[in-house]
Amino acid sequence: MKNYYIGIMSGTSMDGIDAVLAEISDDGQTAVLCHKDVPFEKNLKNTYFDLQAPSDNELHKEALAANHLAQHYHLACVAILQEAKLQPSDISAIGAHGQTIRHQPQSHDGIGYTKQSLNPALLAELTGIDVIADFRSRDIAAGGQGAPLVPAFHAAQFACHEDLAILNIGGIANLSLIPANREEKMIGFDCGPGNVLMDHWIQQSIGQSFDENGQWAAKGQVIQKLLSSMLDDDYFKKAPPKSTGRDLFNPEWLQHHLTINDCLNQRPEDIQATLLALTAQSIAQDLKLHGPKTKQLLICGGGINNQQLMAHLKNACAWIPQDNIQSTAVKGVDPQTVEAAAFAWLAWAHQRKQPANLPAVTGAKGLRVLGAHYPA
Repeated sequence: MKNYYIGIMSGTSMDGIDAVLAEISDDGQTAVLCHKDVPFEKNLKNTYFDLQAPSDNELHKEALAANHLAQHYHLACVAILQEAKLQPSDISAIGAHGQTIRHQPQSHDGIGYTKQSLNPALLAELTGIDVIADFRSRDIAAGGQGAPLVPAFHAAQFACHEDLAILNIGGIANLSLIPANREEKMIGFDCGPGNVLMDHWIQQSIGQSFDENGQWAAKGQVIQKLLSSMLDDDYFKKAPPKSTGRDLFNPEWLQHHLTINDCLNQRPEDIQATLLALTAQSIAQDLKLHGPKTKQLLICGGGINNQQLMAHLKNACAWIPQDNIQSTAVKGVDPQTVEAAAFAWLAWAHQRKQPANLPAVTGAKGLRVLGAHYPA
């Protein structure tokens, strides 16, 4: 029997569900065989936006949204099986991330929590396939951030003979810094906003869900005082391990900086250009500080499609040879599939009782087996 796994990811951008069929060898090498992208229904997306902040009857809303998301995940699995001409019995397990609605590790009581909305029992029932979910909680219980989790997969998949950085630009941007010398410690962390603030601003300003190729940002001019103010946030000064999400980088955060810098009447495209610069420069300064020996930067996630962002990022990372700033496609992995493939790999690791966190990345007390098993 082949080691087939399905990995499903819906990220901070909430622009849709990425599902992949992966074949994973006994040594963990992962080959993506097919990929499906299922858009979020508008009502479900709006519900998850609402659940990012305290509201009335949250438990009820989240439980129904979790059911709805499991049904969406099921549709993605059906599409995968149909394309691959496979049966549910051919799949070892589904690695399902769920939709993050709160991420507050080490907060409040010193332990904190993270909440990924999903009904994995329903997903197992609908698909007839074992489901592994709730990957982040075990790391948080061990004193970690519970994020990012993909660096362990990045190391297994992409490590090479030179110092390498993997950059994922989703709603949030995160870096995995993989040293050529395996004796050196690998680190990974969330840099700050990826697409999340740019997507919000263009939606609020001109009703588009995202800025295609950064064309709207390209019409604007960076507002330096606003950029400096945003980059002065304490999060950017924190040393890893660190992780973040919409709990911090949200419309209220942006509104605060617009207000204190008297930018409420600035041209909206200038604010978009500044948000793009914030994403690029926060990534570049972290890479320069924590990965100064980086020889190659591989990029994945939806942000790679923003040509203006890529141009700004290359300019900000001028110490890396420009030909060495590339898509993960050069390593045979479609940049849109990397995170979903990571959750297929995390399910594979769980079934083998193989630890899949990196304490140097998350800050956990030690290696832990991640995830909870929901049998079909």
